[in-house]
Amino acid sequence: MASLKKILKKKNYTNIPLTRMVTNHLELIASINGVEGRFILDTGASNSCVGLDSIALFQLDTEESETKASGAGATNMETLQSKKNHLQVGDWQTEKCHLVLFNLVHVNKALTEHDAKEVHGIIGADILGKGKGIIDYNKNILYLKKVKKRN
Repeated sequence: MASLKKILKKKNYTNIPLTRMVTNHLELIASINGVEGRFILDTGASNSCVGLDSIALFQLDTEESETKASGAGATNMETLQSKKNHLQVGDWQTEKCHLVLFNLVHVNKALTEHDAKEVHGIIGADILGKGKGIIDYNKNILYLKKVKKRN
């Protein structure tokens, strides 16, 4: 029987290594607008997010948002949004990444209290859906399907 990796490679998927944090979260490296950062992979997050303190780092153009963020013990948080960003995860990329921006202090505080490193943001279900994501929890690998370039 062929391995999952071989089957998905034939179907034009790329594999992205995940690191299991001491908190049991899965972490990955991604770049936004050409700048690398550390992100939690969160299947329960509807949108990918970046902390407000990383707006300049990732060169984000922001605008107001009526959306309120909640999660990880915090609710009703004010947000900004940033549209049409270049996101690259491994060999997978999109030019149309919409990001929700909010204060990640509570997330990073919880991580550092468990001796984990802080993150710049969260990769959510929006990217997993767009990339037809498959997670191999046993091998800590995320697979995303690459879009074929049109001529």
